[in-house]
Amino acid sequence: MRHPRVGVAILTMGNRPAELHALLESVAAQDTLAARIVVVGNGSPLPPLPGGVTGIELPENLGVSGGRNVAWQALRGTVDVLVDLDDDGLLIAPDVFTRIAAMHAADSRLGIVSFRIADETGFTQRRHVPRLRAGDPMRGGPVTTFLGGGHSLAMPMLEETGGWPEEFFFAHEETDLAWRALDAGWRIQYEPELVLQHPRTSPTRHAVFYRMVSRNRVWLAKRHLPAPLVPAYLGVWLLLTVVRTRSAAGLRAWFGGFAEGVRSSCGERRPMRWATVWRMTRLGRPPIV
Repeated sequence: MRHPRVGVAILTMGNRPAELHALLESVAAQDTLAARIVVVGNGSPLPPLPGGVTGIELPENLGVSGGRNVAWQALRGTVDVLVDLDDDGLLIAPDVFTRIAAMHAADSRLGIVSFRIADETGFTQRRHVPRLRAGDPMRGGPVTTFLGGGHSLAMPMLEETGGWPEEFFFAHEETDLAWRALDAGWRIQYEPELVLQHPRTSPTRHAVFYRMVSRNRVWLAKRHLPAPLVPAYLGVWLLLTVVRTRSAAGLRAWFGGFAEGVRSSCGERRPMRWATVWRMTRLGRPPIV
């Protein structure tokens, strides 16, 4: 991929206009300019946008997956690499797009690059390191999943895999896409030098967090795992959830989501190849945890 054109997609619910403005300023300050920038109002009106930025207002909230698919469709045919950024994030270095373009230009099978998420002090939460051994957030390399807040996606990879799983709405949509990309032979790279500054948050701030996380994890297993691994994967995560969760209401919501995932449709089942299971295991994260 020679001189890849970089496009930017940002989802917003209209409740962070100051943060969105600051993010767009940091995008405009990149030394490699984005070929196109799309901001999607996910069920909300958009604030005034700078010139050259395409705004799309959706009449309803389609979730992270649905909103990102709208942005992807708007950018198809005009860019080679799509960069998704959280609307309350900030690019603190001016060479992010230059480095992204160089990485994708050097490797035609590089499907996804995961940024490092850090707060204003430079601290990276363990949950923002896309590997099991998360003690050192500065250790980059090939991984099996990526961070939703800041990443790049090769457009040919999106075409081959079919984009984001709209049924998921939010939670585990990155893992669903990552598993499909790995199974199709694409690489995923965690690059800690590419930083998206983002406020330190807890995922449980979302009211439906426990239900969606549980339901979508069941869907992941049903959609993508070879049959013998489905009970192993779900059993491991059931045990981990019971041990880790301190909220009785959270546990009730989690088990409700688990039941919903078991009894509801998750879309077409396409179990990954055993070669992909082995590849993920060699990368340090077998698909049972």
